[in-house]
Order: sequence, then C-alpha cells, then structure tokens
Amino acid sequence: MAVQLVDESHWDDLVIIIAVVSSKQKETSSTSGMRDTVETSPLLQYRAQTVVPSRILKMEDAIKNRDFESFARLTCADSNQFHAVCLDTSPPIFYMNDTSHRIISLVEKWNHSEGTPQQVAYTFDAGPNAVLIARNRKTATLLLQRLLYTFPPQENDLDSYMLGDKSILSDAGLQSIADVEALPAPPEMKAPNQKFKGDVSYFICSRPGAGPKVLTDESHALIDSATGLAKGV
Repeated sequence: MAVQLVDESHWDDLVIIIAVVSSKQKETSSTSGMRDTVETSPLLQYRAQTVVPSRILKMEDAIKNRDFESFARLTCADSNQFHAVCLDTSPPIFYMNDTSHRIISLVEKWNHSEGTPQQVAYTFDAGPNAVLIARNRKTATLLLQRLLYTFPPQENDLDSYMLGDKSILSDAGLQSIADVEALPAPPEMKAPNQKFKGDVSYFICSRPGAGPKVLTDESHALIDSATGLAKGV
C-alpha cells in the first residue's frame, strides 16, 4: 500500500519531462510479466529481501530532506535493477528498447560530466517510455535542449511535439524548428552528429501534483474524451 509522505508543495522545484518512445501495446503485459518474474527470477528474491527494504528508507529520507543527489542516485539504480530483474526472468522480458537506452546514456553522460550534484534522474516502468526528473526549471531547460538535439521531431511541428507545460520550450529558447536545428551539440557528447529523428513520439512536461482529480471543465483535461488519447496526438 502506498502512503503519501509529503504534499505536492513540499518539493515544487522539481520538473518532470516524459519521453513517449512508444504508445503501442506491450508484447508482455505487466501482470503476466510480474507473474513470470516471481516464478523464475532468483534476482527478484534478492531484490525483495535485501535491496528494497533499505532503499525505501533511504528514498523516504531523500524526499523528506529534498536531497536530490540521493534521490537521483536511488531512482536510477532502482529503475535499472527493475529491468535487470526483467532480463533475469525466463524467458527474459524486454521492456526498454534502443531509444530507451540512448536516453539513459544521454542522462548518465551529462550527470557524470557535471560531477556532483547530479542534474537529472531517470526511471522506466514496464515499458520503453522515460520519466526524467530535473532538479529545477533551469536544469529542465538544459535537459530539453539535449533531448531535442538528440531526438528532433519527425514533423516540422514543435508545438505538438511538447504536451503539457509548453512554456518550457520558450524557457529553453526553442520557439521554432529552426531553433532546434540551431542547437549546439552538448559538450559531453562524443558523437555530436548522431541524431535520432522521429525515435521519440512526443514529450510531456509536468511537475509533481496532487494526483488524479475530477475536472468540471473538459478543456483542462489532457485526454481527449472522444478518442481516449492524449490531446494533440
């Protein structure tokens, strides 16, 4: 059972950017995947008995103290171990894809080039889509510049490529496709000419919130009630 530690205003500096790599149905559902993992993965037993109990306590402290360095390290480590458990399952489960791995590499190279403290945390659930958590708005704009440099949109439509809080685009100095094309290569990137146009379907910018609410004004909803899809998709 999940228990809320603090309210949404406790750490309101955080900015979340979600990279939607694929919205297709997964080859292995979360339910069947977890069943297979429980039955076949020795690593899951070690994770549940040894790693998770202490990691939860450390994460609680990181959140309460707004310790982003610890928060980022724990978040990334737990995401990576979750997917290691998936690979340890028989037959192995592959939730992430090459684009997911490229996003991890992008964040890890930036974090390591900056040293301490870390700039961004990443986490992946049972799928290829990345949830990236920046320590503040300034860091989020720098992250977005790196993401759009590496994963420019397939179509010349920047507005539909960013959902949610679109103001992050102007904060990052990105008003048009021409601005994206003019972005310099990140200094930590060893292969600056390597871009993956169209590999990300779209991005969503958000921040910690109070959770689901019933809206009385449908214009405020992010989901189109007619299609069940995110607006603009």
